[in-house]
Amino acid sequence: MNTAMSFDIYQIIFIASCTLQLLLLFVFLKAFLGYKSKAITNPMPVSVVIAAHDEEENLRKLLPKLYSQKQIEFEVIIVDDRSNDGTYDLLLHETKENDNLKMVTTKSIPEKMNAKKYALTLGIKAAKYENIVFTDADCFPESDLWLASMSINLSKEEVQINLGVSLYQKTKGLLNAFIRYESIWTAIQYIGLALSGMPYMGVGRNLAYKKSLFLNNKGYNSHIGTMGGDDDLFVNKHANNRNTAVQLGADNLVCSIPKSTWSDFFTQKIRHLSVGKHYKFGHKLILALITLSHLIFWFSGIGLVIMLREPYLVGIGFIVRTLILYITFIIASKKFGARFNLWGLVFLDFIFVFYYLSTGIRTLFTKRVRWS
Repeated sequence: MNTAMSFDIYQIIFIASCTLQLLLLFVFLKAFLGYKSKAITNPMPVSVVIAAHDEEENLRKLLPKLYSQKQIEFEVIIVDDRSNDGTYDLLLHETKENDNLKMVTTKSIPEKMNAKKYALTLGIKAAKYENIVFTDADCFPESDLWLASMSINLSKEEVQINLGVSLYQKTKGLLNAFIRYESIWTAIQYIGLALSGMPYMGVGRNLAYKKSLFLNNKGYNSHIGTMGGDDDLFVNKHANNRNTAVQLGADNLVCSIPKSTWSDFFTQKIRHLSVGKHYKFGHKLILALITLSHLIFWFSGIGLVIMLREPYLVGIGFIVRTLILYITFIIASKKFGARFNLWGLVFLDFIFVFYYLSTGIRTLFTKRVRWS
């Protein structure tokens, strides 16, 4: 009797986790189905702000893509954060050749202040335009209309934050496939919730907000010493369903250079995850529900299969969730203006469970992370 009761509990756990996963996927699916990309009309002038530390090689590739942006008035501000390579010399030369490029340099960092946040703060203060667009030196806009597209929503007085999407370049191998899967899944969550009226984060690789919002709220002051969070923590603190907009599409997409080793990837993700504990309680709760239901769905389903208990129940739950997951990825990727090979989606979704357990545990025991 006790064994049978335990099996019943396992079934209930599986059904509950599967149901919650389906409800969350339907929320995301509804959000993306209802989204319509906005045409580029009346683009606002923008200042592009980039913090660079030893980024000479990447800047040589990025700067031409920024110079070639069309249908918009803009300036580019690169903050050289104590680089040891040829970044300073490159920028010094480029500023002489291009009037819309401005270089800011940092020689030292104030005590207890994060280096990247300090660099970005200097860049924002140096900006001559109200609308600030952010990206990283190892990111590349996919279109020469990127800046024009990012500025559209900021023409509305009530909009102070505009969220874009940044994915990763495609290369060979399992690591790259997983990195691209993880970035799309993350984008589905933060864009999907923003479209549903709950913006909770943005990515600094493709993000815009108004200079006055930054200055009037004392910039990164509330989390000035925290490693990371110059993008997601700032958005988490100030974004709401009235002042935040989303812009998606091929013209708005930014791609980044992916990590080439699992070790580097895990280090990067631990840095990103470590700031999540500073999110608002409601946001942490919904993210916990997304993650825990995902983990429990797989573990409880595998447990029932091993115990040979209700295989039809597990099979139906697995098929239905997989179908909705596929549809969500297909529609979201199309809205992002990206292509993703879905043949291995189930396998990637499965190993994501172990990835999240690993990074989650390591994040709990990692006291310090760094911006390299």
